[in-house]
Amino acid sequence: MKKIVILGSTGSIGRMALDVISRSRDRFSVIGLVAGKNIDLLESQVKTFQPKIVAVAGEGDAQKLRKRLGPRPEVLAGGEGINAVAAYGGADFVLSAMVGFSGLMPTLHAIRAGKAIGLANKETLVIAGTIVMEEAKGHGVVILPVDSEHSAIFQCIEGHDRRYVKRVILTASGGPFMGKTIEELKVVTPEDALKHPKWNMGKKVTIDSATLMNKGLEVIEASHLFGLEADRIDVLVHPQSIVHSMVEFSDGGLLAQISMPDMRGPIAYALSYPQRLENTVPPLELDTIGKLTFYRPDSESFPCLGFAYDALREGGTMPAVLNAANEVMVNAFLKGRISFTQIPVIIKKTMHSHKTQKAAELDAVIEADRWAREKAEEYIKKRNP
Repeated sequence: MKKIVILGSTGSIGRMALDVISRSRDRFSVIGLVAGKNIDLLESQVKTFQPKIVAVAGEGDAQKLRKRLGPRPEVLAGGEGINAVAAYGGADFVLSAMVGFSGLMPTLHAIRAGKAIGLANKETLVIAGTIVMEEAKGHGVVILPVDSEHSAIFQCIEGHDRRYVKRVILTASGGPFMGKTIEELKVVTPEDALKHPKWNMGKKVTIDSATLMNKGLEVIEASHLFGLEADRIDVLVHPQSIVHSMVEFSDGGLLAQISMPDMRGPIAYALSYPQRLENTVPPLELDTIGKLTFYRPDSESFPCLGFAYDALREGGTMPAVLNAANEVMVNAFLKGRISFTQIPVIIKKTMHSHKTQKAAELDAVIEADRWAREKAEEYIKKRNP
């Protein structure tokens, strides 16, 4: 019986993970849950899965949960409480599915406690990839990717000598605005951007998909997970979202992982690795697909992908600045404070204003995140006095 902690249990990945676990209760036991503010859903999850410990962001919400749930489970609050659940002694596996910067410290605490990690929080590696991977190596911790693209690469590489990997190819759905010009993008609304054609994701990830920043963050994540330079990571737009990623080997051969677009697949693979669960996603009927198409990304209309490559090549604190500025921009766009096309403009300005620290320690990365959020907010206010 594998004992599971889920960081971000009320988000889209967390909910799907619990759905997968609910079908295999003889193999998995949920012993810890972490959520933000959605305590109604968390209460329901607690009653269904009976964890031993939970945590929420605010003490006020924690008090409400304690009154509703009684003495069990133990309910913690705030950063310290979340970190305590992440490092909980009885857990074998921690699914890191919190959104954005908030997932970094809990993931590090889980690693330092020796837990196997299922990583759905790509920002952890974007912000502090070198630090996180060194910590994982030092503590003998395996990091299993949960993003569909990185899970696909992991599955294709598994069992092969890494020396023969020439490059990896991440696929992108293209989001809701594929083919649109910059002029057309100037008038899109948050409601438009949240209508993803293939994937059911949270708001932040869905907006990142619309700007192609999500794919840029995945490029940085792939670099750290698989030890690849930027020039060995390629991106192709694949609207059908059937081929989740590919690996090209030195002899010219390509291996691809393909399946229906359903995040339960990579979630289940990470949970059950090295085994596989049965009937996790609907079967793929290739004869009904018709065709699989691939295109180069439009770097003019969607420059965020290029910014991520720039940040990866720059290294040090720059990826943390990229991520922080993007988080601020996405939040501002969702609140109607900026237009869709202002997102990359202000991210670029924030990056250009930053003086990179090349050999970044954790404190420097955290400071770069704080600085970038302030700078990005400053640029927003200048554009919207």
